[in-house]
Amino acid sequence: MNTLIAVAIAPCGTGEELSPYVAEVVKVIRESGLPSRTNSMFTEIEGEWDEVMEVVKKATMVLADRGIRTEVVLKADIRPGYKDMMNGKLTRLDEQLEKRK
Repeated sequence: MNTLIAVAIAPCGTGEELSPYVAEVVKVIRESGLPSRTNSMFTEIEGEWDEVMEVVKKATMVLADRGIRTEVVLKADIRPGYKDMMNGKLTRLDEQLEKRK
């Protein structure tokens, strides 16, 4: 079933600057081949439930397997019958905003 998730995976207790660690995580996500988009707070990933969750697991283990305490925040939208939710949601939102001008 198609799933869109927003996930933030970050180390705990590694100091103030997290970007080197987050870059390692995002690299795994991007190399998965699933559609993804990263912003300042989360990375969205879209695909079948099992595929998406496997990518989240691999991305988390990049840090956890090195003994780094790792925090994962995840929100999932499972919507049967829909594809390309990552873009479609924004398109529908923009359409609604245009109507209100």
